[in-house]
Amino acid sequence: MMIIRPRKRRAFGDSGASSDIAFLLIIYFIVIAGFNINRGFLVTLPAKDSQRVVQRDELLRFNLDSRGGLVFRGQPCDFPTAEREIRSKLAVYPNAALLLTVDPQTPWQRVVSFVELAQDLEVDSFSFVIGENP
Repeated sequence: MMIIRPRKRRAFGDSGASSDIAFLLIIYFIVIAGFNINRGFLVTLPAKDSQRVVQRDELLRFNLDSRGGLVFRGQPCDFPTAEREIRSKLAVYPNAALLLTVDPQTPWQRVVSFVELAQDLEVDSFSFVIGENP
């Protein structure tokens, strides 16, 4: 007759299984972190029942033409000029509203760049419409 001796069980921390699981969890979180991609931008929309009235003096209108050129008050301008105009308006009217009219043929990156500019300047009221520039 053969005597079978029970093996001693090791605690979980003593075995190599805990390091294997820790390694797999690290790999898992690294892979998952790679899928966290910014797919848009946050725009604060007014409340559904909001009735905020924008005065003409508080409104800044910019246009992006089909080539991506920025137009302000009927004159071509660049992004640094737009930034100066927006900053000066915000200094006088902290709740100034920004309206951007975008030609449908405008390169999307120019629109994104303008939205980022408005976001960097912390413009509270920003709106854009896609349509032909006047």
